[in-house]
Amino acid sequence: MITTMTMTTNMQTEMARRPAHLATIVFLLVSLCAPPALARSPLSPDPYLLTPVPQTPASQTKDWQALAGADPVLQAMRAELDRSKSKLKIEDVAAPYYIEYRVIDFDDYSAEAAFGALRTDVRTRFRFLRVVVRVGDYKQDSYFGQGEGSVNFLPVDGDVLALRNQLWLATDTAYKLAAQALTAKQAQLKQLTIDQPVDDFARATPVQSVGPLVKLEFDPHPWTTMLVDASALYKTDPQIENFESSLKFQAINRYFVNSEGTVVRSGQNYYEMNFSARTQAGDGMSLERDKDFSVSSITALPSAQTFVAEAKKLTGTLKDLREAPVVEEEYRGPVLFSPTASVLIFGDLVGDNVLGYKPELGKNGRTTKAFANSYKSRVLPDFLSVVDDPTISSYKNQPLLGHYEIDDEGVPAQRVSVIDNGTLVNYLIGRQPIRDFPASNGHGRARVPSFPTEPHTANLIVSSSQPVPHDDMKKKLLELCKQRDLAYGYFVDTFGAKLAPRLIYKVWVKDGHEELVRGAVFGDLDTRSLRSGLVAAGDDFYIRSHLLNIPHSVVAPSVLFDELEVKRTNVNKETLPEYPAPALAPPK
Repeated sequence: MITTMTMTTNMQTEMARRPAHLATIVFLLVSLCAPPALARSPLSPDPYLLTPVPQTPASQTKDWQALAGADPVLQAMRAELDRSKSKLKIEDVAAPYYIEYRVIDFDDYSAEAAFGALRTDVRTRFRFLRVVVRVGDYKQDSYFGQGEGSVNFLPVDGDVLALRNQLWLATDTAYKLAAQALTAKQAQLKQLTIDQPVDDFARATPVQSVGPLVKLEFDPHPWTTMLVDASALYKTDPQIENFESSLKFQAINRYFVNSEGTVVRSGQNYYEMNFSARTQAGDGMSLERDKDFSVSSITALPSAQTFVAEAKKLTGTLKDLREAPVVEEEYRGPVLFSPTASVLIFGDLVGDNVLGYKPELGKNGRTTKAFANSYKSRVLPDFLSVVDDPTISSYKNQPLLGHYEIDDEGVPAQRVSVIDNGTLVNYLIGRQPIRDFPASNGHGRARVPSFPTEPHTANLIVSSSQPVPHDDMKKKLLELCKQRDLAYGYFVDTFGAKLAPRLIYKVWVKDGHEELVRGAVFGDLDTRSLRSGLVAAGDDFYIRSHLLNIPHSVVAPSVLFDELEVKRTNVNKETLPEYPAPALAPPK
């Protein structure tokens, strides 16, 4: 309800997720089936070369060097990188001009409960390796198609020789794939006309940073008990068809070295808990609710009492939704969005579109997203500005999930002003340049477990130079409705997937009361309406933190649009179950 539209913590709502350990394994098995290529290895295994890097006394080296020397993973990575730089060469193929090794040490605990019982309980530990070898030069190289790297597993213990052997094999594969990719790319370029050529790779100053490692240390029992207790709430409502709860705890240690001299190690813990429930209205309409808690410290997770209380509150809204009327077939007028809903609008319509993806070969656009042709143009009202800042770990004393010091390409994190007073002034990019942006601004990120780097948001923060007091936002909604002789406006409290409202209310002009409705979709909630239809932003805010793929946060206030189309969904309704669920108590 509007009366509860207050400042909240980073508890993400309405975006259900599932543990991804099975998908991770499938991805890796597919990735490891790389085709053989070219001649025999230029880096044949040599027992005399495959030895640990000699250690320099700590008193004679910098701190990072001492720490790197004591880490078997970094020992192996640096030793094989040095050997690859001097040995990697095939006849009639240019030697690499750049090599990088990225290792993700991934310790993951996932659990799920459903209908008051534990369903899965899985602890996994992997080390993932991605090797990129670039042939050519910074202007034109082999990072194209299969030349984007070789992926493999690494041993999870500290056996330096075993680690180096795996690095050697992956480097050999990556070099051969790079040679083939450059040949294919050059052949394709002969058939294309490039009006505004852009370099393939940006130079970067080498950095050295060896941070502390993290571990996943906790007692799983109280946490799985929370999942079981929450999912048992299905018993309180016989019309709930499904009630699930899940958690994902991770310790991720990242290692990165390259031939330019960069050496980076960093570690971060992530913790996420979720519950979701589904029911059906009498007409067969499927109704879902869910809620997430995503944090970087286990102490920031809700207590058992709070977790179950929030789940109980969610079940109450499902009952309200079943009894709510279906939205009118057509409405065009003012719509108010809570901060909880607003963060999803800005995340989808702004966050995704300020990413500086380089267009495909032969295409001359600046980027591939909706803002590709909007550089130095207005994309938001002039009272709104947007920054992305990975250098901060909190906002107004509330934690953010997108903090990092050095990105996954070895470039220091930077605060970037993306939209200034409504005008797009920057894109977020990594080391793959785009037109007018020749250098990285520290936003090259890699999805776990071992995907290529790509530009990504970190902590996307939307602010207003003309914030409207929280209590006045509803008044402005009703004023706009009166001006148009509308009997009601709409208030959206929460979204589901694809910006589909889950909790949406009619707000009646005559007395301001709110009526829950269901089955609504927006016909024109897009970048155009964001630019031209947004007329006010509140002085409140919400933080949505997202763990899946690449950890990041979005901060945004409530917003008011003067005109949006709200219509009835045309999704096919599901058939109600033919017979009731099992009895909660066995027959006597």
